[in-house]
Amino acid sequence: MSRAKILQPDLVLGDIVIHLSPNLIRQYNLKGLVLDVDETLVPWKEKQLSPELINWVTEVRPIVDLWLVSNNLSQNRISAIASSLNLPFIFGAGKPSRRKLRQAVNAMNHPVEQIAMVGDRLFTDVLAGNRLGMFTILVEPMVEPEKMKLLSIRNFEVWLSQKLGVVINKT
Repeated sequence: MSRAKILQPDLVLGDIVIHLSPNLIRQYNLKGLVLDVDETLVPWKEKQLSPELINWVTEVRPIVDLWLVSNNLSQNRISAIASSLNLPFIFGAGKPSRRKLRQAVNAMNHPVEQIAMVGDRLFTDVLAGNRLGMFTILVEPMVEPEKMKLLSIRNFEVWLSQKLGVVINKT
């Protein structure tokens, strides 16, 4: 697999995760979503879930299985978020490693290509999902103004990926 292909998301949403509509999920025949947590679902270190996120989970839960898979090492943080959404979770995943990601995929019991890895980072979320053969969705991060440093890391990833031939055309 080429460097560009391994980093190429199948879908670039061009917006935050709550804009991943049930119609779009159905269009790509997805049966499961593995969701990154930090900056994908909630701003980094934020503990409060937005009403919009809770509504989105409620809206998509009837059509897809959902799992949280985070690199965050704080079991307390990730379990609190998972508990608030009533979702199974894995913390300390070490993405782009596939090991813990594979656990969530296997638990869903769907073909791997019908499960999407949804995240805001190319070098962790998209890379891990592609390495496992999943459908990959790149979303925009939920960045608070004081956390713009993280956004610069993501911008560097996007820039470097584009230099390698990755196409980041937003849907």
